Amino acid sequence: MPIYEYDCATCGDFTQLRPMAERDQPCGCPWCGGDSVRVILSAPSLATMAGSQRAAIAANERSANAPQTVEEYAQSRKHPKGCGCCTPNKPLAPTKANPHALKTKPSARPWMISH
Repeated sequence: MPIYEYDCATCGDFTQLRPMAERDQPCGCPWCGGDSVRVILSAPSLATMAGSQRAAIAANERSANAPQTVEEYAQSRKHPKGCGCCTPNKPLAPTKANPHALKTKPSARPWMISH
């Protein structure tokens, strides 16, 4: 939401976070409550927040009506089927195409360590 500047006749200027649809409507002064008109004193700005905070708020919004159970959360965190790190794989055995039983193709740099 944008931050707009308003000018109160008695208290002076102040900033207010408001929806764009309400930008031209008078705003109540936070100190005296009187109607204040919008003025442009500086360049427009937006209220931003860190990505981690935005992600946390989004997670709270998603779980407001139907929170996940522990089992649903665990299922959403699993890797897809066939993932090499989560499912037991058959052990690598030397073959004619892979004589050293490497996990990856042999490269032109045999001195590099593969994982």
